[in-house]
Amino acid sequence: MMLYSDEDFLLLSGIQHMAFCERQWALIHLEQIWAENVRTVEGKQLHDRADDPFKDESRKKLRVVRSMPIISHALGLRGIADVVEFHQSKINIEGETCHLENREGWWRPVPIEYKRGRPKPDDRDAVQLCAQAMALEEMLQVSISSGFLFYGKTKHRELVTLDLRLRQHTIELSIRMHQLAREGLTPKAQKGKHCSQCSLTEYCQPYWMLRHRPVEDYLSRMCRVEVDDL
Repeated sequence: MMLYSDEDFLLLSGIQHMAFCERQWALIHLEQIWAENVRTVEGKQLHDRADDPFKDESRKKLRVVRSMPIISHALGLRGIADVVEFHQSKINIEGETCHLENREGWWRPVPIEYKRGRPKPDDRDAVQLCAQAMALEEMLQVSISSGFLFYGKTKHRELVTLDLRLRQHTIELSIRMHQLAREGLTPKAQKGKHCSQCSLTEYCQPYWMLRHRPVEDYLSRMCRVEVDDL
């Protein structure tokens, strides 16, 4: 797998935007457009509670690390993990446990991503969790088979199995992110049910784009004809 250099790294949190809508990802991460709606405000408040670095917890067999910096050279992504739980193991389970600084024994990492609302019908939240797990695997030299999504509305953890299909989808999304970043390309709007949930509808204008696409396509074709005639 290709390893990215430091200047190529993108925000890991953006993979959720890419899974939701690649135009949304480009508007936020290439054009630097952002708008807050109720969903984003509530989500930020929930993350603020999870990301307080002064609220790390230590119990006899559990170490809870909040706001943990993570990086994946394979995915070319860097970011912050909301919560990583380290569960102590009596023995070293090869490929699953690691050492922690100033801690005795062996520890098994489990990533937990905090989200507002309820579980979604697609895997946009799961791919972000998967990217975090893949970054932790690189950093700690372990294999992580599962993690959790915690939803603010249900106050419940949802177990996510990090299987091959989810990992492959995560890799494909990260590749697409880097492709768009290299090209500086913002994809055209694609109207869908997800548009009503997007905080960038005013900037994206998917309905206007679709109504005017025939004109846009005509002008694009005319420009190509003129260039070909030169």
